[in-house]
Amino acid sequence: MRSVSAAERSGGFDARLRVGVICDFREENWPSMELVADMLLSSLQTDHSDDIEATRIQPAMKMRFAKLRQDKNGHSGNGRLHANGTRFNADRVLNRFWHYPRYLQSRQTDFDLFHLIDHSYAQVLHSLPPERTIVTCHDLDTFQCLLNPAGEPRSLLFKKMVNRTLTGLRKAARVICVSEATRDELLAHGLVDADRAVVIPNGVHEMCSPNPDPDADGELNRQLGSGESIDILHVGSTIPRKRIDILLRVFAKLTEQFPNARLLRVGGNLTDKQSRLMHDLGVAESVVQLPQLDRRTLAAVYRRAAIVLLPSEREGFGLPVVEAMACGTPVVASDLPVLREVGGDSAAYCPLGDVDAWTKTISSLLQEREKRPEPWAQTRSAGLAQAAKFSWAEYACQTANVYRSVLTEAEG
Repeated sequence: MRSVSAAERSGGFDARLRVGVICDFREENWPSMELVADMLLSSLQTDHSDDIEATRIQPAMKMRFAKLRQDKNGHSGNGRLHANGTRFNADRVLNRFWHYPRYLQSRQTDFDLFHLIDHSYAQVLHSLPPERTIVTCHDLDTFQCLLNPAGEPRSLLFKKMVNRTLTGLRKAARVICVSEATRDELLAHGLVDADRAVVIPNGVHEMCSPNPDPDADGELNRQLGSGESIDILHVGSTIPRKRIDILLRVFAKLTEQFPNARLLRVGGNLTDKQSRLMHDLGVAESVVQLPQLDRRTLAAVYRRAAIVLLPSEREGFGLPVVEAMACGTPVVASDLPVLREVGGDSAAYCPLGDVDAWTKTISSLLQEREKRPEPWAQTRSAGLAQAAKFSWAEYACQTANVYRSVLTEAEG
């Protein structure tokens, strides 16, 4: 693989560091991974284009078994939304483990370094020069069937695929962790050496602001109404670790005290089991499931909400925490080290699964909002100050430093 030497970089021609930023297949429809890639590429272009040429790598999926349908916004459905999830998942496996690695192998000479945005694609490292490849690790959820086989039993074939992904991750020259908690977990399991694991926290999108956006806020009011409801917001997927069951039970208890409360859900439709629980709890009429939203509309939803809840049992970072606070909305989250790391003293924390504790904490905040404007304003101000610590520009700056360090080591 040809790389640009230090001598060439001091010459008179364009010898910028060429970085291929490897993204998830767009057809898989993972908004958080798209956000990280978009923000990194944008910030590198804005602030580091003098010495770094970053290029998005994102081939289209080759569909052999399933046909993707599109929603009204033109987004392709993912495996959970597709009418034939089994066929789509077969395509996902084939593309992740066969097509994408071979595509990257054909592009090895196009770049000096590669940066894989999503650790769950780390199997592609077997087709890349590991000494010139960086991986961002968001959490260890992908590897639970190997790290906690009793808690997440899987087939032998599935474990072999995950093991190939894990061995790819372990080959990387650097693993960028989005939180200290994620890095600590990686090191605790002995998955990477300490000197190859660095922490670079995620940032907050510029659209996340407490300032009104008349167009987005107005359109949201037209969709949801501008009545007297108290809107409680949850942003995230419906996978088991997000603990939607806890969310629904807490909300049901809240409605006993606040009958005009309404739960807004952003991040995919509830599963059949979650929907049954919602109906059994008698809150189906008070739950609004919103479609996938653009960043501007999502910010408007954050601003509209009275409180944002994050009852997850595991997180790698907890982006909704800082996004909500950046919009001036208080947060109540599970008492996890990573969420305390991100939310600091500006969020409220409750024991995982303790419905009574969650209900009491949220109720207290809602009463403060209604009757004690000064403490409520202080809570909002503290959140804004905490969110200001997280910047995508700083994320890109620190990532650029990792690129330079890895290249220096690779050149010997």
